[in-house]
Amino acid sequence: MSNKTHDEKKTPDEKALDPAAPTQEASAKDATHDLTRRDFLAASGAAVVAAVGGMAALGTGSKAMAYQVAQPNQSSKLNKGAHMSKVHNEVLAANARYAESFGDKGKLPMPPGRRFAVLTCMDARLDPAKFAGLAEGDAHVIRNAGGRASDDAIRSLVISYKLLGTREWFIIHHTDCGMLTFTNEIMTNLLSQSLKTSSVDAAGWHDSGNGPGSDEGKYINWLTISDNAKSVVEDVARVRNHPLVPADIPIYGYIYDCKNGRLVEVPKATAAGAVA
Repeated sequence: MSNKTHDEKKTPDEKALDPAAPTQEASAKDATHDLTRRDFLAASGAAVVAAVGGMAALGTGSKAMAYQVAQPNQSSKLNKGAHMSKVHNEVLAANARYAESFGDKGKLPMPPGRRFAVLTCMDARLDPAKFAGLAEGDAHVIRNAGGRASDDAIRSLVISYKLLGTREWFIIHHTDCGMLTFTNEIMTNLLSQSLKTSSVDAAGWHDSGNGPGSDEGKYINWLTISDNAKSVVEDVARVRNHPLVPADIPIYGYIYDCKNGRLVEVPKATAAGAVA
């Protein structure tokens, strides 16, 4: 007489269909939960960071995330038949070259080593790594149109200090910023005419009017700029006075000069961001 249990008698296919049987996905999720609980209760801050990194590798959603290494000039199965532009292929080729000499960068810890963060504009002429002397792992760089202290920028800054330990922040706007060239009203009107790219000349912004457009733009504050120095002061003051920002983090205000690459301090802004 066989001593095998009911579960042991099941074929592999039957086990796969059994809703009560633990899946690899469930096991991974349980392992992640146990890792998180153990490290947060018993380990040091460094171990907690390692646990967070482990969670990212395992995946904590209902399905583990699958990663595919991108290769130059190779379309993924998900984008089969899609047109790959010259820029797309150039980016993948550059990434392949970068990965070849990646070295020990994969061992960098999650918290920024120099413990500071930069909030600046997305303008393509600004390279924070160069103008602030950054290497991978040095600092957090948060970018948006204008380098404005939007709700989302503040969200990132709060995470930066609360979970990852930054202790100094720079808010950096720049000369010749596109945010100086329009207002909320102009942006809303352009979007209402069409969703195509607009043009600008000495007379201002123009849209093709070849719709359809959308009126949804009127519900967004585009955080445009009328005076560079004033906007830096406003943003530093907003971050400084935010209830989720501690008083002991200094916040510096600067304007990057696109003509010569220099950072020019806005004294009033830095004074507004001084520690209490």
